[in-house]
Amino acid sequence: MRLKQWLVAVLGTAVCLTMLGLGLWQMRVFEDKENENAALRAQQPAVPLLDNVGADGTVGDIYGKPVTVAGSYLPDQQVLVLDATGSVRVLGALQVSDGRVLAVVRGTVPSVSSPIPTPPTGAVTVTGVFLPSEAADERAVPSGTLASVRLGALAQVWPQQLLPGYVTVSAGDSRDHGLAAAVVTLPTGTGSLQNIGYALQWWVFAAFGAFMTIRFVRALGRRGSLGTLSEEEDE
Repeated sequence: MRLKQWLVAVLGTAVCLTMLGLGLWQMRVFEDKENENAALRAQQPAVPLLDNVGADGTVGDIYGKPVTVAGSYLPDQQVLVLDATGSVRVLGALQVSDGRVLAVVRGTVPSVSSPIPTPPTGAVTVTGVFLPSEAADERAVPSGTLASVRLGALAQVWPQQLLPGYVTVSAGDSRDHGLAAAVVTLPTGTGSLQNIGYALQWWVFAAFGAFMTIRFVRALGRRGSLGTLSEEEDE
């Protein structure tokens, strides 16, 4: 009887692990589709930023997409962003036609003590990926620098009204500014909900399989105990 219990337990465990693995595989498929969709958004033709951001701050479906906007840099308003990876991004202030300011990641410098090239003067047109405000980062950073491109923190440094997002320019534009390219972290795209459903389905099956395996093992154990008692009574 113990052999039967052991066989049921091994078989049930194998089936449950297989279903758990299938669920994880479906989640990986979902994540891959999210990343693929985000990459496709970033490769779309650039659209005018101000046509998709209202005066009241409402934003169309442009986060993660290339945008273009005209304005002029405010040379006295530059901030360094010291990322957790050690990368130091140069954040410039681009004032657009309606007076609002767009935060622009112009590129990177080797360290917070490195000289910062001045931004272009006069009217310019900036093209880059439009991204939402980054999350707060509580790391200690040198005075005058930020730990992330968080618009709430930036609003305490720059007096103008900020546009609800920031732009990271291309590697070519960064080189034109005398800077190294900044890495763009794309916002998560939309994956297939069908894959999430499949993953949850496999995990539910795995949980049910584990439950039934335990029940069968216990049932076999009780049957074995009853058989032992019957043999003792017969004796």
